[in-house]
Amino acid sequence: MDNELKETNLRGWRKCGKTRSECANLRLEVKMSVIEVRTQTKEALVDITGRIREEISSSGIQSGICSVYVPHTTAGVTINENADPSVKEDILMTLGKMVPDSLPYRHSEGNSPAHVKASLVGSSVSILIENGQPSLGTWQGIFFCEFDGPRNRKAYIKVFSF
Repeated sequence: MDNELKETNLRGWRKCGKTRSECANLRLEVKMSVIEVRTQTKEALVDITGRIREEISSSGIQSGICSVYVPHTTAGVTINENADPSVKEDILMTLGKMVPDSLPYRHSEGNSPAHVKASLVGSSVSILIENGQPSLGTWQGIFFCEFDGPRNRKAYIKVFSF
């Protein structure tokens, strides 16, 4: 390792394969947007893949990462199969068996199962971007997961490149 690169690594610079001054000129490009999601039922997996594709496309970023974050305690986001609608039904059925409504929950609002399901599913996903497109598998889609609807919800989309 040459001295210049060693010095940049010691100061926290990422190894970019260039000189320190060239690495210092690299800029992080970030675009953020919010999408609205209106759910119609108590529980639902809403396919938001098309909307995420639109946000990535409008960002102009060709290579990077897209982060989707759901700021709700009774909703989440996941990536799973979007070709067969029965997969969504199976996911909701399985979560319902894992987290039944009939347990003696202590939370007074009556939506404890929704909180637990949201925790199991998670509140964010990251998708790689190449050639201005999300790098999803052939059958993959991005789903907003509602567990306490119907409601007006939102998801934050942050697209960034290095």
